[in-house]
Amino acid sequence: MSVINAKKAIILLYLGKAELIEAHAGNRIRSVSASMPFPSIVRLSMYVRVPFKKIILSRKNILRRDGHRCQYCGRSDLSLTIDHVLPLSRGGEDTWENLVCACVQCNNRKGDRTPDETSMLLRRKPMRPNHVTFIRHVMGSLDERWKPYLFLH
Repeated sequence: MSVINAKKAIILLYLGKAELIEAHAGNRIRSVSASMPFPSIVRLSMYVRVPFKKIILSRKNILRRDGHRCQYCGRSDLSLTIDHVLPLSRGGEDTWENLVCACVQCNNRKGDRTPDETSMLLRRKPMRPNHVTFIRHVMGSLDERWKPYLFLH
């Protein structure tokens, strides 16, 4: 499952490598001699196995996963940093489950302690994101017609 742009979807449909599942109502692609519905969801005719791509652990992806919000105070209008829930000095690691987005004030207040020691609760337990999380971020908002195919209904 992947998100592709309309140009790529139209090329796949034209070459017969995909079939149209859902189209945008009322929108059509026109050429001098042909017209076709504007694709929203297409399915490949032949399955091509592509190795599963892991989502890379990076500052940008942690900010994206946490919605650019401090996981301690919830603010998004301040400059943000990455915080180790269990500090490195105490055996914490650079993992999805130990890194969160934090504003500079909360990060400094927490310092080299755990959230329990500072009575700072995490708004959400940090976890490894899945591909649907990032499809949502890339697309902004999901088309309602996509939900059954993304297992979100």
